[in-house]
Amino acid sequence: MAINIKSFVRAGGLFPSGFNGITLLIQRSAEQFLNVALPFSIINFVLNAIPATICFFKIGKKFTIYSALSIVLTSILTDLLPSMPITYDVLLICIFGGLINGFAIGLCLKGRATSGGTDFIAIFLSERMNIDAWNYILIGNAGVLVIAGLLFGWDKALYSIIFQFTSTQVVHLLNVRYQKATLFIVSKDSEEIFDKIKVTHHGATMFSGTGLYKDQPRNIIYSVVAQDQVKKIVQETRAVDPEAFINVLKTEQVWGNFYRPPHD
Repeated sequence: MAINIKSFVRAGGLFPSGFNGITLLIQRSAEQFLNVALPFSIINFVLNAIPATICFFKIGKKFTIYSALSIVLTSILTDLLPSMPITYDVLLICIFGGLINGFAIGLCLKGRATSGGTDFIAIFLSERMNIDAWNYILIGNAGVLVIAGLLFGWDKALYSIIFQFTSTQVVHLLNVRYQKATLFIVSKDSEEIFDKIKVTHHGATMFSGTGLYKDQPRNIIYSVVAQDQVKKIVQETRAVDPEAFINVLKTEQVWGNFYRPPHD
Protein backbone atom coordinates (compact mmCIF):
# COMPACT_ATOMS: atom_id res chain seq x y z
CA MET A 1 0.00 0.00 0.00
CA ALA A 2 2.88 2.37 0.78
CA ILE A 3 4.45 1.64 -2.62
CA ASN A 4 1.10 2.32 -4.26
CA ILE A 5 0.85 5.70 -2.52
CA LYS A 6 4.39 6.68 -3.55
CA SER A 7 4.19 5.37 -7.12
CA PHE A 8 0.58 6.02 -8.16
CA VAL A 9 -1.53 8.02 -5.72
CA ARG A 10 0.78 11.00 -5.24
CA ALA A 11 1.79 11.06 -8.90
CA GLY A 12 -1.86 11.53 -9.80
CA GLY A 13 -2.69 13.83 -6.89
CA LEU A 14 -5.50 11.48 -5.88
CA PHE A 15 -7.25 10.85 -2.58
CA PRO A 16 -8.00 7.23 -1.61
CA SER A 17 -10.96 6.29 0.53
CA GLY A 18 -10.81 6.03 4.29
CA PHE A 19 -8.23 7.44 6.68
CA ASN A 20 -5.43 7.24 4.10
CA GLY A 21 -7.35 9.72 1.98
CA ILE A 22 -8.00 11.98 4.97
CA THR A 23 -4.32 11.77 5.92
CA LEU A 24 -3.21 12.76 2.42
CA LEU A 25 -5.75 15.60 2.38
CA ILE A 26 -4.47 16.98 5.71
CA GLN A 27 -0.85 16.52 4.65
CA ARG A 28 -1.32 18.24 1.30
CA SER A 29 -3.39 21.08 2.80
CA ALA A 30 -0.74 21.78 5.46
CA GLU A 31 2.00 21.77 2.86
CA GLN A 32 0.21 23.99 0.34
CA PHE A 33 -1.55 26.49 2.60
CA LEU A 34 0.60 26.53 5.74
CA ASN A 35 3.94 25.59 4.20
CA VAL A 36 4.28 22.87 6.87
CA ALA A 37 5.49 19.35 6.04
CA LEU A 38 3.58 16.92 8.24
CA PRO A 39 4.68 13.26 8.32
CA PHE A 40 2.14 10.83 6.92
CA SER A 41 2.77 8.44 9.80
CA ILE A 42 1.98 10.92 12.59
CA ILE A 43 -1.34 11.97 11.04
CA ASN A 44 -2.36 8.38 10.34
CA PHE A 45 -1.45 7.23 13.85
CA VAL A 46 -3.54 9.99 15.43
CA LEU A 47 -6.57 9.25 13.24
CA ASN A 48 -6.42 5.50 13.92
CA ALA A 49 -5.73 5.69 17.66
CA ILE A 50 -9.31 5.82 18.96
CA PRO A 51 -10.89 3.32 16.47
CA ALA A 52 -8.04 0.86 17.09
CA THR A 53 -8.43 1.14 20.87
CA ILE A 54 -12.18 0.48 20.67
CA CYS A 55 -11.69 -2.53 18.39
CA PHE A 56 -8.96 -3.91 20.66
CA PHE A 57 -11.46 -4.28 23.50
CA LYS A 58 -14.68 -4.87 21.55
CA ILE A 59 -13.74 -6.89 18.44
CA GLY A 60 -10.54 -8.83 19.10
CA LYS A 61 -7.01 -8.32 20.34
CA LYS A 62 -5.22 -10.38 17.68
CA PHE A 63 -7.30 -8.79 14.92
CA THR A 64 -6.46 -5.29 16.15
CA ILE A 65 -2.76 -6.04 16.64
CA TYR A 66 -2.43 -7.38 13.09
CA SER A 67 -4.32 -4.34 11.79
CA ALA A 68 -2.12 -1.99 13.82
CA LEU A 69 0.96 -3.67 12.37
CA SER A 70 -0.40 -3.01 8.88
CA ILE A 71 -1.06 0.64 9.75
CA VAL A 72 2.41 1.14 11.27
CA LEU A 73 4.26 -0.45 8.35
CA THR A 74 2.21 1.42 5.75
CA SER A 75 2.64 4.76 7.52
CA ILE A 76 6.38 4.47 8.17
CA LEU A 77 7.18 3.13 4.70
CA THR A 78 5.13 5.90 3.11
CA ASP A 79 7.40 8.42 4.85
CA LEU A 80 10.64 6.54 4.19
CA LEU A 81 10.24 5.32 0.61
CA PRO A 82 11.34 7.73 -2.13
CA SER A 83 8.85 8.96 -4.69
CA MET A 84 8.74 6.45 -7.56
CA PRO A 85 6.16 7.53 -10.15
CA ILE A 86 5.57 4.98 -12.89
CA THR A 87 3.27 7.13 -15.01
CA TYR A 88 1.63 10.53 -14.85
CA ASP A 89 -1.39 9.48 -16.92
CA VAL A 90 -4.14 10.03 -14.36
CA LEU A 91 -6.56 7.53 -15.89
CA LEU A 92 -3.94 4.77 -15.83
CA ILE A 93 -3.14 5.72 -12.24
CA CYS A 94 -6.83 5.45 -11.30
CA ILE A 95 -7.15 1.98 -12.82
CA PHE A 96 -3.87 0.31 -11.90
CA GLY A 97 -3.43 2.20 -8.64
CA GLY A 98 -6.97 1.25 -7.68
CA LEU A 99 -6.29 -2.40 -8.52
CA ILE A 100 -3.16 -2.47 -6.35
CA ASN A 101 -4.89 -0.62 -3.52
CA GLY A 102 -7.83 -3.03 -3.58
CA PHE A 103 -5.47 -6.02 -3.66
CA ALA A 104 -3.55 -4.68 -0.64
CA ILE A 105 -6.76 -4.16 1.36
CA GLY A 106 -8.07 -7.57 0.30
CA LEU A 107 -4.79 -9.16 1.41
CA CYS A 108 -5.21 -7.62 4.86
CA LEU A 109 -8.78 -8.88 5.11
CA LYS A 110 -7.71 -12.37 4.02
CA GLY A 111 -5.20 -12.35 6.87
CA ARG A 112 -8.00 -11.51 9.33
CA ALA A 113 -6.86 -7.90 9.69
CA THR A 114 -7.68 -4.55 8.09
CA SER A 115 -5.79 -1.61 6.69
CA GLY A 116 -7.26 0.40 9.57
CA GLY A 117 -9.26 3.60 9.54
CA THR A 118 -12.87 3.35 8.48
CA ASP A 119 -12.64 -0.45 8.34
CA PHE A 120 -12.38 -0.43 12.14
CA ILE A 121 -15.52 1.68 12.37
CA ALA A 122 -17.49 -0.40 9.85
CA ILE A 123 -16.62 -3.73 11.47
CA PHE A 124 -17.41 -2.46 14.97
CA LEU A 125 -20.81 -1.05 13.98
CA SER A 126 -21.66 -4.14 11.93
CA GLU A 127 -20.75 -6.76 14.52
CA ARG A 128 -21.60 -5.00 17.77
CA MET A 129 -24.53 -2.78 16.83
CA ASN A 130 -25.86 -4.56 13.71
CA ILE A 131 -25.59 -1.34 11.73
CA ASP A 132 -24.60 -1.38 8.06
CA ALA A 133 -22.00 1.39 8.23
CA TRP A 134 -20.71 1.19 4.68
CA ASN A 135 -23.25 3.69 3.35
CA TYR A 136 -22.24 6.17 6.05
CA ILE A 137 -18.58 5.62 5.20
CA LEU A 138 -19.43 6.23 1.55
CA ILE A 139 -20.96 9.57 2.56
CA GLY A 140 -17.82 10.36 4.57
CA ASN A 141 -15.59 9.56 1.59
CA ALA A 142 -17.78 11.79 -0.57
CA GLY A 143 -17.32 14.60 1.96
CA VAL A 144 -13.53 14.21 1.76
CA LEU A 145 -13.69 14.39 -2.03
CA VAL A 146 -15.86 17.51 -1.91
CA ILE A 147 -13.30 19.22 0.33
CA ALA A 148 -10.48 18.02 -1.93
CA GLY A 149 -12.34 19.32 -4.97
CA LEU A 150 -12.85 22.75 -3.40
CA LEU A 151 -9.20 23.01 -2.34
CA PHE A 152 -7.29 21.36 -5.17
CA GLY A 153 -9.60 21.18 -8.18
CA TRP A 154 -12.53 19.03 -9.17
CA ASP A 155 -10.59 17.01 -11.73
CA LYS A 156 -8.54 15.32 -8.99
CA ALA A 157 -11.65 14.69 -6.90
CA LEU A 158 -13.51 13.13 -9.83
CA TYR A 159 -10.54 10.98 -10.80
CA SER A 160 -10.35 9.85 -7.18
CA ILE A 161 -13.88 8.45 -7.53
CA ILE A 162 -12.63 6.18 -10.35
CA PHE A 163 -9.68 5.14 -8.17
CA GLN A 164 -11.92 4.34 -5.21
CA PHE A 165 -14.46 2.49 -7.36
CA THR A 166 -11.76 0.29 -8.88
CA SER A 167 -10.31 -0.43 -5.45
CA THR A 168 -13.72 -1.29 -4.01
CA GLN A 169 -14.51 -3.78 -6.79
CA VAL A 170 -11.26 -5.66 -6.13
CA VAL A 171 -11.94 -5.74 -2.38
CA HIS A 172 -15.44 -7.15 -2.95
CA LEU A 173 -14.00 -9.77 -5.27
CA LEU A 174 -11.34 -10.90 -2.80
CA ASN A 175 -13.18 -10.56 0.49
CA VAL A 176 -16.29 -12.66 1.04
CA ARG A 177 -16.13 -12.84 4.85
CA TYR A 178 -18.98 -10.35 5.29
CA GLN A 179 -21.00 -11.49 2.28
CA LYS A 180 -23.92 -13.83 2.83
CA ALA A 181 -25.83 -16.28 0.67
CA THR A 182 -29.25 -17.91 0.97
CA LEU A 183 -29.53 -21.61 0.18
CA PHE A 184 -32.70 -23.37 -0.95
CA ILE A 185 -32.04 -27.10 -1.16
CA VAL A 186 -34.72 -29.50 -2.39
CA SER A 187 -33.88 -33.08 -1.44
CA LYS A 188 -35.20 -36.31 0.03
CA ASP A 189 -32.16 -36.51 2.36
CA SER A 190 -32.82 -33.35 4.33
CA GLU A 191 -31.55 -34.57 7.71
CA GLU A 192 -28.15 -35.64 6.36
CA ILE A 193 -27.80 -32.36 4.47
CA PHE A 194 -28.66 -30.32 7.54
CA ASP A 195 -25.89 -32.14 9.43
CA LYS A 196 -23.45 -30.69 6.88
CA ILE A 197 -24.86 -27.19 7.35
CA LYS A 198 -24.83 -27.49 11.14
CA VAL A 199 -21.04 -27.93 11.11
CA THR A 200 -20.75 -24.31 9.91
CA HIS A 201 -22.63 -23.16 13.07
CA HIS A 202 -25.63 -22.07 11.00
CA GLY A 203 -29.19 -23.27 11.39
CA ALA A 204 -31.85 -24.02 8.82
CA THR A 205 -35.60 -24.19 8.34
CA MET A 206 -37.25 -27.13 6.62
CA PHE A 207 -40.45 -27.06 4.58
CA SER A 208 -42.35 -30.10 3.38
CA GLY A 209 -43.37 -30.08 -0.24
CA THR A 210 -44.00 -32.11 -3.36
CA GLY A 211 -41.81 -32.33 -6.43
CA LEU A 212 -44.45 -31.71 -9.08
CA TYR A 213 -42.35 -33.00 -11.97
CA LYS A 214 -42.29 -36.54 -10.52
CA ASP A 215 -45.08 -36.03 -7.98
CA GLN A 216 -42.87 -37.19 -5.12
CA PRO A 217 -42.54 -35.82 -1.57
CA ARG A 218 -39.56 -33.55 -1.06
CA ASN A 219 -38.20 -31.39 1.73
CA ILE A 220 -36.95 -27.85 1.18
CA ILE A 221 -34.08 -26.67 3.38
CA TYR A 222 -33.73 -22.91 3.79
CA SER A 223 -30.53 -21.53 5.31
CA VAL A 224 -28.40 -18.37 5.26
CA VAL A 225 -24.63 -18.93 5.39
CA ALA A 226 -21.44 -17.02 4.76
CA GLN A 227 -20.52 -16.73 1.09
CA ASP A 228 -17.18 -18.47 1.58
CA GLN A 229 -19.00 -21.53 2.98
CA VAL A 230 -21.30 -22.04 -0.01
CA LYS A 231 -18.90 -24.07 -2.16
CA LYS A 232 -18.18 -26.60 0.60
CA ILE A 233 -21.86 -26.98 1.53
CA VAL A 234 -22.86 -27.49 -2.10
CA GLN A 235 -20.15 -30.12 -2.60
CA GLU A 236 -21.17 -32.01 0.54
CA THR A 237 -24.85 -31.76 -0.39
CA ARG A 238 -24.15 -33.25 -3.81
CA ALA A 239 -22.19 -36.05 -2.14
CA VAL A 240 -25.19 -36.89 0.06
CA ASP A 241 -27.80 -36.50 -2.69
CA PRO A 242 -26.56 -36.15 -6.28
CA GLU A 243 -30.12 -35.33 -7.37
CA ALA A 244 -30.57 -32.45 -4.90
CA PHE A 245 -31.81 -29.20 -6.42
CA ILE A 246 -29.82 -26.27 -5.02
CA ASN A 247 -30.62 -22.59 -5.47
CA VAL A 248 -28.08 -20.05 -4.18
CA LEU A 249 -29.17 -16.42 -3.79
CA LYS A 250 -27.13 -13.38 -2.85
CA THR A 251 -28.27 -12.00 0.51
CA GLU A 252 -28.11 -8.26 1.10
CA GLN A 253 -29.15 -8.02 4.76
CA VAL A 254 -29.92 -10.38 7.62
CA TRP A 255 -31.69 -9.46 10.85
CA GLY A 256 -31.66 -11.96 13.67
CA ASN A 257 -29.34 -14.55 15.12
CA PHE A 258 -26.71 -15.03 12.41
CA TYR A 259 -23.43 -16.65 13.46
CA ARG A 260 -20.27 -14.69 12.75
CA PRO A 261 -16.92 -16.39 13.38
CA PRO A 262 -14.77 -14.55 15.94
CA HIS A 263 -11.82 -12.48 14.73
CA ASP A 264 -9.43 -14.01 17.27
